[in-house]
Amino acid sequence: MSLLDQQSVFSAMLQAGPFAVGDTPPLAHPFSRETKAWVQHIHGNQLLKTKYRSVRNQIFDLLGIATYDEVLALIHDKELRTKAAERAYLLLGNMFGIEGTGQEVIRHLHEYARTADDVISSLRAKVLAPYSAHIETTNEIVTTWDPVELLLALFDDRYHKKARFEAKRKLALMGLAGSIDQRERETKIGEKFLTFLNFLNAFVWSPDCKIGELDIRYLYSTHNRENFSCSAVKVLSEEEARLIIPAVGEKLTLVKRRRFRDNGADIPIYVTIRKKEPSAKVLKLLRKNEKNPATAVDDELGLMAVLNSVNDVKRFVRHLTRSAARAESFMTLEDISDTLTGGEYRGTATGSSGKTSMLKFFARTGGMRIEFILHTNRSYLNYIYQRDVAHDEYEVKRIFDTGVIEFLFPPDIYHLDLQKIRDHQLAWFRRRIEEN
Repeated sequence: MSLLDQQSVFSAMLQAGPFAVGDTPPLAHPFSRETKAWVQHIHGNQLLKTKYRSVRNQIFDLLGIATYDEVLALIHDKELRTKAAERAYLLLGNMFGIEGTGQEVIRHLHEYARTADDVISSLRAKVLAPYSAHIETTNEIVTTWDPVELLLALFDDRYHKKARFEAKRKLALMGLAGSIDQRERETKIGEKFLTFLNFLNAFVWSPDCKIGELDIRYLYSTHNRENFSCSAVKVLSEEEARLIIPAVGEKLTLVKRRRFRDNGADIPIYVTIRKKEPSAKVLKLLRKNEKNPATAVDDELGLMAVLNSVNDVKRFVRHLTRSAARAESFMTLEDISDTLTGGEYRGTATGSSGKTSMLKFFARTGGMRIEFILHTNRSYLNYIYQRDVAHDEYEVKRIFDTGVIEFLFPPDIYHLDLQKIRDHQLAWFRRRIEEN
């Protein structure tokens, strides 16, 4: 099911539907021409009528009102608005399982608002960087964190259509951020992240290495003209790399490597460890058209590693399971996908390429489930640079092709040609990748 489909779990957010933000707030007289046209639009569609009743009841319950007529009183009466906000904090705090005082609930709401803003900021900073000014959020919405204030802005004629849409969008993103925060508290993901790091330092990396000790190396690679895949790669020291000026079709890539010990030999490994940020989790929920983090976000803890050869990859996997046993925990590998030695990657994510080479699995150990992505030097360079495989290109494809960009920045609000922007950004990232 598409994110932009009327069957979507986010259908109340869509501009191409009965819940669209219009030029004027949705407070027309019940017998007005606008209201009659709206009723005609949903007539005969039981799902839309049910969704409308659900949305209406949520609005009334959060604001503590029984009719839309009471909305105007809240907009213009500060004392009523303050009482409605205090009541809303209690309701939201209990819904998200936030323990503590009203101030603790307010602190969490601030965090949810910050996460909602970070979702937009992250897109402005990278995938849509050249269009940052076009999609900048209205100042009054950026500075607002109170759900009641945001909800009332939807019905306030003093706000422009764009600002009212952004208030609605921020509410939706804050709701997802709240669900993610609740899930993190329930699963204690922060504690598990620290446990994972301690496991690596105590049992996986070489005992001769200090915590955080890294060897600086460079991958000097040559790339095919046809698809910019890696045809040859050599590992250089810092001193050797200083003497290299990459020509066209060549790359010099920094890797800061740790070491692990297997059968008495220290094997170099470049590692990047990831704990997915709340804003990234929100975007993943949107891409998956899901509101439940428990079903859609399965890669909260992750590690990507780069080794010299396929043989070193195999040795590292065996070293991992042995290390877990030494830490007094069994380790099982789940959902294994191996395309390092041939075959086609069968990823289910929109925008992913079948040409991607890697060993991917989830390791269950110590009460955690950790995603591992293992590369050789060559497959890692393809992951960064190869046409139709490079991660920067993949990011553009998945955020556009899943409908997330149109969902967050509908053309009737932002007046952007999204297909043209998608093609432009893919070409822009490709130029940046291939130019030295």
